[in-house]
Amino acid sequence: MENNTNSDYQSIANEEILEIYENNFPLKNVFKIISGKWKTPLIYAISHECPKRFGELKRKMEDVTQTTLTIQLRELERDGIISREVFAESPPRVEYKLTEQGIKLLPVLKMLNNWWDEYNESKKG
Repeated sequence: MENNTNSDYQSIANEEILEIYENNFPLKNVFKIISGKWKTPLIYAISHECPKRFGELKRKMEDVTQTTLTIQLRELERDGIISREVFAESPPRVEYKLTEQGIKLLPVLKMLNNWWDEYNESKKG
């Protein structure tokens, strides 16, 4: 009689891994939206003083280049997290504010931040 316990276990483990991967695929998309060094700080900055102008965001994010800031804001706008309103004035004025989806994202980011704090605490102990 042949013992296939290890191969049976491996088969079950592979199926579980595949299921986890398939079930978490949408989660990867979440991280695509919020990944980037400046995206979460931008979301928080816009949420604290809404609406925010480009110059105000640039001053708040001291180390970000204008190009990077523009790219990150465009990606957040493309993904429906912020909205951009251009005013026909001289000089031109642009304001950014959170969309409904951006507002719904705030508690999720807070939970991730809390998890991070707890994770760091557990690493110390």
